[in-house]
Amino acid sequence: MNIHTIRSIYFIGAGGIGMSALARYFLSKGIHTGGYDRVPSELTERLAAEGADIHYTDDEKLIANEFKRPEQTLVVYTPAVPDTHAELRFFRANGFEVLKRSQVLGLLTESVRGLCIAGTHGKTTTSAMTAHLLKHSHVDCSAFLGGILKGYDSNLMLSATSDLTVIEADEYDRSFHQLSPCMAVVTSVDPDHLDIYGTPEAYRESFEIFTSLIRPRGALIMKSGIDLTPRLQSHVRLYTYSRSDEKADFHARNIRIGNGEIVFDFVTPSGKIEEIRLGVPVEVNIENGVAAMALACLNGVRPDEIRNGMQSFEGVLRRFDLRLKTAGIVFIDDYAHHPEEIRNCIRSVRALYPGRKITGIFQPHLYSRTRDFAAGFAESLSLLDELILLDIYPAREDPIPGVTSQIIFDRVTLSQKILCSKEQLPRVIASGNFEVVLTIGAGDIDRLVEPIKHMLEQK
Repeated sequence: MNIHTIRSIYFIGAGGIGMSALARYFLSKGIHTGGYDRVPSELTERLAAEGADIHYTDDEKLIANEFKRPEQTLVVYTPAVPDTHAELRFFRANGFEVLKRSQVLGLLTESVRGLCIAGTHGKTTTSAMTAHLLKHSHVDCSAFLGGILKGYDSNLMLSATSDLTVIEADEYDRSFHQLSPCMAVVTSVDPDHLDIYGTPEAYRESFEIFTSLIRPRGALIMKSGIDLTPRLQSHVRLYTYSRSDEKADFHARNIRIGNGEIVFDFVTPSGKIEEIRLGVPVEVNIENGVAAMALACLNGVRPDEIRNGMQSFEGVLRRFDLRLKTAGIVFIDDYAHHPEEIRNCIRSVRALYPGRKITGIFQPHLYSRTRDFAAGFAESLSLLDELILLDIYPAREDPIPGVTSQIIFDRVTLSQKILCSKEQLPRVIASGNFEVVLTIGAGDIDRLVEPIKHMLEQK
């Protein structure tokens, strides 16, 4: 089946951030689009409003007749969907072409110049920054992003004039091995997804394989100092980047932080762009911004466009997302779900709000990740002043005996710590005193953000 000539497409797991971007793409092409997801969400409701046929019960009888013709319908699923899923089994048993999301994205991007951003941490913000810089320049781009970009209210960008396509390259299930980048960024290779990879060595090797996919005459921009040995094809250029390591090809210099602003000079192999102001002034965005600006520079974005683009970048939902700021209370929501991400998040908050009490509300994501990184989570969370720890969000996994949030809780060194369920959380918040509050995690904690914000506004 030709990906460019299909008449209908059906998504199993339509509400995922990556799946919904693909669904939006096909909707924009006028292709009949539908699918299933386990529960309604803002993403599925938006897809329905844009014309997608979405339902929430795993039942083949609910699949519209338009999607039951194998000769014209492509079926796309996410690896989080189990093989026992009734609709997935129906399509497989009846001769439909069934592909993973990553395979479809790879097919769509074969004929474009892909700018692929990979890494354990930072890839969503770096991808969004890159797309924004290109979109706000004479160069332009399309983009498939792993988050909703503020100012665009979408995880999809389309261009009628440019074949540059920014792609967030997801390492889960080795999805990024389906891509053929023109240029790539690797932000970090800290071990994660060990339920898939088994060992840190296998995880790191998957990134080395990813670097081997960069097309000849392309480029890799790699964070300086990470534990990665690229496997580049001939005539692929290698650049390094860093927050402030002057030995890196791209780095920041003359960093100034204060009065709610972060300003620095951006150093490139050929010169310097002075007075870069971060639109989202968080310390970790210096590093993310250097990587994004490096990609922009290598693709012809002018210095004045880079300067203006960085200042006008509004951020990504759930990436250090400032939800409330009053004289008494600050509330920030963040997607961090790995110990290193949590550490960076808390340190950034500490730098922005020195001397204020920081309370973190953390929901662990996956039993396997909790088991593998319990000590790391506890160490990072101990950087808070106060911790409210929720139960594990299981996502695609069955429980693992002996693995609960308690194994993190017991290791946290804070004297002020509470272990509670989501149902108990409103009572805990109602009785607490807060200055800076963080919600942290990749599960369904995002559904608690608005209720928490409302309760904090009443204090």
